[in-house]
Amino acid sequence: MLKFIKHHMDTIGGIGIYPVISFVIFFSVFIIALLYVWKATRTHIDHMAALPIAEGHSTNETNNHAHQ
Repeated sequence: MLKFIKHHMDTIGGIGIYPVISFVIFFSVFIIALLYVWKATRTHIDHMAALPIAEGHSTNETNNHAHQ
């Protein structure tokens, strides 16, 4: 089965660029995520960690109180 697929992949011109593009996209997303985590402040991390367990405060309630 793999020989059948490999034979057809070899007949496509310029197929070698796709693994390179995939690696560049993956590496870029990884680096962006790494920089985001590295630059995040401790207060932001604590705020994001507390969001799922915040009692009585939904996102809409917080936004409504901020605009009043």
